[in-house]
Amino acid sequence: MKYSLLLAAMVAMLGLTACEKTVTTPAPVVTVPGPAGATGATGSSGSTGATGDTGAGVAVPGPTGATGSSGATGSTGATGSTGSTGATGSTGAMGTDGSKGEPGKTGDTVIVVPPAK
Repeated sequence: MKYSLLLAAMVAMLGLTACEKTVTTPAPVVTVPGPAGATGATGSSGSTGATGDTGAGVAVPGPTGATGSSGATGSTGATGSTGSTGATGSTGAMGTDGSKGEPGKTGDTVIVVPPAK
């Protein structure tokens, strides 16, 4: 069995190498262009393109718009700061002497004795 498998492989190898196909590629064909032909007739003119829209600029401006309404009254301003203290006045003039009292009357003599200790 060892040799039969080896023999079959050798026969297959010889059969495949004997059937080798050789391919030859033909040379490419080069085409040379001929001389230029006569010039053709001129074509007809194309049609005129579409006209664009008129722009926003106007030659005569419109009338002036109405006057706007008055603005709202502003809020009351903040209170100002307190002023500084005024100067102190000078000392007043001396008053006149009062009228004299009545002379004293003579009265009783009182002796006060402290208590004994």
